[in-house]
Amino acid sequence: MLLSTSHSTTNGREGTLMATSSAVTRIRIAATLTCVLAATLTLGACSAQTAGGDTANPNAAVDADSCKRNQDAGTITYISGYGYSASAGQLDVFLAKELGYFDDLCLDVEINASGANGQQLVASGQAQFTALGSASDVMLAAANSKNLTAVATYGTTSPFSIFGNEKLKSLKDLEGGSLGYFINLTPIASAMLDNAGVDVSKVEMVKMTNYDPTVVVREQVDAIVGYASNQPQSLKAQDLPFSEFLPADEGVEGTYNVMEVNSRFLKEHREVAADFMRASLKALQYCLDESDACIDKLAKLAEDNNQGAAFPRDQLARTWAVESEWVRTSTGGHPGVQTEAMWKPEYELVQKYGDVKSLPKIADMMDVDLVADLYDGDTLIWPAK
Repeated sequence: MLLSTSHSTTNGREGTLMATSSAVTRIRIAATLTCVLAATLTLGACSAQTAGGDTANPNAAVDADSCKRNQDAGTITYISGYGYSASAGQLDVFLAKELGYFDDLCLDVEINASGANGQQLVASGQAQFTALGSASDVMLAAANSKNLTAVATYGTTSPFSIFGNEKLKSLKDLEGGSLGYFINLTPIASAMLDNAGVDVSKVEMVKMTNYDPTVVVREQVDAIVGYASNQPQSLKAQDLPFSEFLPADEGVEGTYNVMEVNSRFLKEHREVAADFMRASLKALQYCLDESDACIDKLAKLAEDNNQGAAFPRDQLARTWAVESEWVRTSTGGHPGVQTEAMWKPEYELVQKYGDVKSLPKIADMMDVDLVADLYDGDTLIWPAK
């Protein structure tokens, strides 16, 4: 969890890879437990009163006017593209609800954890927020749909990985062998192969349907394009030998996880959207500071909603141990802060390998101020009660 004539994109934290629009969300969940998340899981927010009410929440952290403004915006629906995955832009939304941060800001938030059609629902206005796996996903979606704006990017480490049998000493060793991929080969993976000097005409490309990473150990396929926080971590946990090649090893830059919002909602309810991000970023900081407690809560949520088998605690902990470092080391600085410069390397890769006729300008796909303005120096601004 990108090279395609249908503009699909690979991705997936708990799963392996996801395709832009509907396939984006389905594939990632399938990687952990195929079809487990077929049912829609909706978590209604416990706001003190319904939208449009005349009385502010007496326990709110915001003033009465801000509380009413947020209530009047109505229900905000967040689509979790990957179920209960321990990923930034995702676990923080679940935790913001669990910890009462949305309630503190008088936000009525509903979470749809089914992982289906997130981009389509947000673009159409049926939902307001969803998270994608990288800027590449956003770019390819923007080439085919409107009404989506990226408001947060959580890292500048590409989450992709090419992992394979231990006999592989370099990507060049794939020549004469096979490389598995899910949905389509990503621009990141294409760039890695290109930079390594691989003659891809000598590599058998295999479209994978088996999400078991041990297939590379058993040499059913020589390597797979996957997710550094997922399959390789599973192989490590099983103490199985394998080789792994990261984008940085080949001089390839990318991004990690992007939060998108319905553009019309952002325009009409900018302060409300800012408060949604404020609450989720406060929860994200909690998860960075209190990883064990955060993962405990997320695992319990998954278990309580009959998804414990798909998202067991040990797997969530392994994933967050990797992905939390991607957040901490982001060149954006504060969690979620994004700049055009962060996207530029990946933008060029999508232009070269993404098989799209034209891409919108980076500035037209993102809002660089919404999240940046939530910080005062090194501190996330939180209203005092």
